[in-house]
Amino acid sequence: MGPRAPCVALWGKAVLTLGLVLLYYCFSIGITFYNKWLMKSFHFPLFMTLLHLLVIFLLSALSRALMRCCTRRSRVVLTWAEYLKRVAPTALSTALDIGLSNWSFLYITVSLYTMTKSSAILFILLFSLIFRLEELRMALVLVVLLIAGGLFMFTYESTQFNIEGFALVLGASFLGGIRWTLTQMLMQKAELGLQNPIDTMFHLQPLMFLGLFPLFAVFEGLPLSTSEKLFRFHEAGLLLNVVGKLSLGGFLAFGLGFSEFLLVSRTSSLTLSIAGIFKEVCTLLLATHLLGDHLNLLNWVGFAVCLLGISLHVTLKAFCSKGEKDPKLHKGASSSPDLELLLWRSEAEEEEDVGTYNADLVLSTALHSI
Repeated sequence: MGPRAPCVALWGKAVLTLGLVLLYYCFSIGITFYNKWLMKSFHFPLFMTLLHLLVIFLLSALSRALMRCCTRRSRVVLTWAEYLKRVAPTALSTALDIGLSNWSFLYITVSLYTMTKSSAILFILLFSLIFRLEELRMALVLVVLLIAGGLFMFTYESTQFNIEGFALVLGASFLGGIRWTLTQMLMQKAELGLQNPIDTMFHLQPLMFLGLFPLFAVFEGLPLSTSEKLFRFHEAGLLLNVVGKLSLGGFLAFGLGFSEFLLVSRTSSLTLSIAGIFKEVCTLLLATHLLGDHLNLLNWVGFAVCLLGISLHVTLKAFCSKGEKDPKLHKGASSSPDLELLLWRSEAEEEEDVGTYNADLVLSTALHSI
């Protein structure tokens, strides 16, 4: 009985990891194809994004209330001064990143979107160097060259290339570099108490909504107000159907963030990064078979080169972060009890360094989030 116990525990951990990876795949791949599917019949991506932000805010507020009831501990609430100074830049860049990404689905295929969005790592590295979160090394230069070269090969002579959609995704990737760099800095500030991603989502959504609303008002306000899909509807059933489809994306987006949180917490950021690489392959294969995206040999070679660059970066991060500890950030104010409540962590697992954990979570999520 005794010798078999470690084997059973190992199999149990493997099954749990596989289940969490599949859950992450369902939300991550699902929201990509959901956005493309919805944009075929509903041509207001900025309004869709605003509604998603509202749903995520409500779900994060509900989650905070449940955690407060279960732990009997108050949740962090920032002052207006801290909120506007620390959170506003992150919220604005995040809103524009997501808004432009969703907007691009009006023009480009899922495969081109997936590949171009992978270039976000280039801008993440750039801003990490600017803010001194990373040190310049030759290996990073090689990563940049591989990803940039892969992106060039993927888009070169592409039969379904659209310059407008490509520009939108590239702009979103640039903003994504700012977004994830600022998010890492935000979550690593222990005095703010935003180490828990649900608290971060709760504080980001209102300012994200306000930051994206002017863009919506300029480009979609008048067309949407005269559209029969919402404000000039003729049948209540049709309106409910549209609202239901739009709200589904908010649940998928919240589920994506939460599944990433679970996967990193129960395994490691390296697991999420590796799972994210295979997720990109699954997305492209599904796009070619389900949506009829056309990719030639050069496109596939470019995709492989880009994945090689991402894999190299993941490997470098794994080696660089191995053994690193920061005792000053050990056991943040809101992390351990929340993780124990949400993830049923053991005492041994709770000894993980909170600062390194949150940095790895942000960077791994940045590489593979839509």
